[in-house]
Amino acid sequence: MSLTDALSLIRRGTNEIISEEELAKKLASGKKLRIKLGVDPTAPDLHLGHSVIINKLKVFQDLGHQIVFLIGDFTARIGDPSGRSATRPMMTEEQIMKNIKTYQDQVFKILDREKTEVVFNSKWLNALGIEGLLKLASKHTVAQMLVRDDFEKRFKADIPISIVEFMYPLLQAYDSVALHADVELGGNDQKFNLLLGRDMQRDAGQEPQVVITMPLLVGTDGVKKMSKSYKNYIALNDKPQDMFGKLMSISDELMMFYYELLTQENLDEIKQMHPKEAKMKLGSIIVERYWGKEAAENAKAEFNKIFANKDLPTEIEEFKCDKDKIKLSELLFVSKMVASKNEARRLIEQGGAKVDNEKVTTDTEIEIKDGMILQAGKRKFKKIIK
Repeated sequence: MSLTDALSLIRRGTNEIISEEELAKKLASGKKLRIKLGVDPTAPDLHLGHSVIINKLKVFQDLGHQIVFLIGDFTARIGDPSGRSATRPMMTEEQIMKNIKTYQDQVFKILDREKTEVVFNSKWLNALGIEGLLKLASKHTVAQMLVRDDFEKRFKADIPISIVEFMYPLLQAYDSVALHADVELGGNDQKFNLLLGRDMQRDAGQEPQVVITMPLLVGTDGVKKMSKSYKNYIALNDKPQDMFGKLMSISDELMMFYYELLTQENLDEIKQMHPKEAKMKLGSIIVERYWGKEAAENAKAEFNKIFANKDLPTEIEEFKCDKDKIKLSELLFVSKMVASKNEARRLIEQGGAKVDNEKVTTDTEIEIKDGMILQAGKRKFKKIIK
């Protein structure tokens, strides 16, 4: 592949490359570059938002470069302060190890496990010791740290910032020195930390890494960044039918953003397709990536069966109800179709609840019939048995 084509693939969907000239020089050298991504296993599940950067790693891997997947088992104890409005609680070793296994299982649905170097930063950070830590800290000032937007906001609002949080960017930067990273990727909220890695490498006599920042993926609501806390996420471990259905629910505009960040499809060709056809294709691509071709085909067929033909899913989970009559909001809650009775009432008022395919818009008491079908939203079904 030509240098121009390689740069075009790498550039796609990025926020910033610091600097593209340096990257071109590194690529032109013919050297197998070390491409670093550091993740702290602070939560067990990854979603499509996390996959944006992992997909870019896959581009580098396909170009023949060495992916260095760094697991921050040491730094996870501190917690990345990027974008935080308060100090994170420190994690236990047990939590970290549990999350590490889940992370790797999900990441290697995208990356080639055999061609990926997995490293743990406790290996060199434990060995750094107090003397090494003090040496790192001596080269950087509090004023430098307060340049960071999140630290500056917290400082001005008189919200506490622990000393250990100031250490986090230094330790992340030192990871790049220990690994001799040529390129480091991160979200656009990581820019400060990544640039600090360049500075620290220069101080260590190394050629500074190229920094590539990626945008944060907007969630299925089309407004906020994808996040479990906003309930607008698509988890990598979502069932194929759920993953496909959620992708079909996004807006046409957001669909093109997903194509750009989550696939290598030709965007000009996608724009020529009918939006529904394009969305179907996107759903198939993403589901196949994580679950295989057969699962993707089944998810697409199931979606068409339910929504195009107004039919029921092939398999519907059963829920046994011992009552003869029950309020609809309570039935939705006890059958675990919603998280709370308040959510159930909102769903009913908004016309999102159906009993035997009949919309119910008031929270009324319903008579339980054996085999009745309860529906919450577009994708959740339960068969009620007595």
